[in-house]
Amino acid sequence: MLDKYVAEHLILGIDPGTTYMGYALLHTAGSRVSIVTYDVLDMHKLDSHYEKLQRIFFKVQELIDLYHPTELAIETQFVDKNVQTMLKLAHGQGVAIAAALSRDLAINEYTPMKIKMAVTGNGHASKEQVAGMLQRYLHIAPEDMPKKLDATDALGIAYCHYLQLGLPISAGSKCKTWADFAKNNANRVKK
Repeated sequence: MLDKYVAEHLILGIDPGTTYMGYALLHTAGSRVSIVTYDVLDMHKLDSHYEKLQRIFFKVQELIDLYHPTELAIETQFVDKNVQTMLKLAHGQGVAIAAALSRDLAINEYTPMKIKMAVTGNGHASKEQVAGMLQRYLHIAPEDMPKKLDATDALGIAYCHYLQLGLPISAGSKCKTWADFAKNNANRVKK
């Protein structure tokens, strides 16, 4: 049984896209991490960009209503040579964020480089490298790996956020460990 003081999180990770939107839910309790679900919202057969945005909005709300995550982790936009592609991705991201905000969910954004660095240690890692590391970290059987890397990208976003939760909070001084934080903030530590 887990210590009652261990913070639990249910992180909804979203890899925004208007053709395929990856999503994943990770349950964390201290150093324990488990996959709740991960998949892809497939919109490649839809012609209307606005219909795709509507599907994203309703899917994110559906996931929130079904699983009750504690926070959303979403990938931020990257710079692309194709402005139209970048705008469509920004629309998808904005709609996913709006859906989360409509359910009062905290939003956390991460760049692709930050996510890759957190998962693989290399900010220029390939999607396949990210998927391989997540398979190892989260003990995913080969037959359970998704066909679309958008799902593992979403898992990587949620995992990146989980890793960020474990960092000590600096209270005006540079704390390198939890022990430093406790020592420097005795008035904030409950005994």
